[in-house]
Amino acid sequence: MKRIVISLALVVLTAGAVSGQRPTAEVMRHRTLEKFVTGQPLEIDLWPEGMPNSNSVDYKNLPTDSWDLAPRMQVWLPEKGDTPSKAVVICPGGGYVTLALDHEGTLWNKFFCRENLAAIVLTYRLPHGHSEVPASDVYQAIRIVKAHAQEWHIDPSKIGVMGFSAGGHLASTVATHATGDVRPAFQILFYPVITMNPAYTHAYSRKMLIGDNPSQEQEMLYSNEKQVDENTPRAFIILADDDPDVPPMNSALYYTALKEHKIPVTMHVYPSGGHGFGMSLAWEYHAQMMTELADWLKRF
Repeated sequence: MKRIVISLALVVLTAGAVSGQRPTAEVMRHRTLEKFVTGQPLEIDLWPEGMPNSNSVDYKNLPTDSWDLAPRMQVWLPEKGDTPSKAVVICPGGGYVTLALDHEGTLWNKFFCRENLAAIVLTYRLPHGHSEVPASDVYQAIRIVKAHAQEWHIDPSKIGVMGFSAGGHLASTVATHATGDVRPAFQILFYPVITMNPAYTHAYSRKMLIGDNPSQEQEMLYSNEKQVDENTPRAFIILADDDPDVPPMNSALYYTALKEHKIPVTMHVYPSGGHGFGMSLAWEYHAQMMTELADWLKRF
């Protein structure tokens, strides 16, 4: 069966029931791909002079079983070419309650370096109801990359964001909310949470980001299909039609909003794959997806 390339005229999706449960083992499944991690990354503390805001977590005294991790970024640089490279800040998913740092993070470094992009894997702070905190970490990562752009041979005008699931919500939040020097040049979204509308959202991600009883203003602010404007960067979206966790309507709503604002967008909906496939070689459309993404990255 061939993949389905979505057309706006053919968006016929229905919302399924959403669960308020934590991400399951199925959501987080992946095939071990450690052999695809190449070289040693640069390890950078995101806030060496102190964090500008708080999610009420004491990062100096984390318990050993904590799902929270100190904010940092890992940087893999491609071989230096004649022209500066693009860069992408990668936001792993995990329902805003954990981070899938391997198949939705570090295992992407070889692919991006091969495509002449610097791969920056972000360990961002989880919100714990402080909805502004994760995005502030992404903004800081973009600032750090721009500050080192000459040293790292990166084009500061071609720094994008990438996110998976709840990390896709974070990446699309940055893409639609950022202004000035932290606005990304492009966005890559895998099976993203987009809306906070209870009819379509991923309930646990919503709860972790804006709480059980958010105001109407909060729900609107973090429903990113409502935040698209003429400055939103171009987008590449990938998902599976049978995703049981994040309804495909999330991506359809975002695709529609981008088209309405004349933002370039490419969206691929594959017939199967469920949720959380990331870099998994076990996913039957993995090779096709990689080819599609590589081709898209060459177009700008």
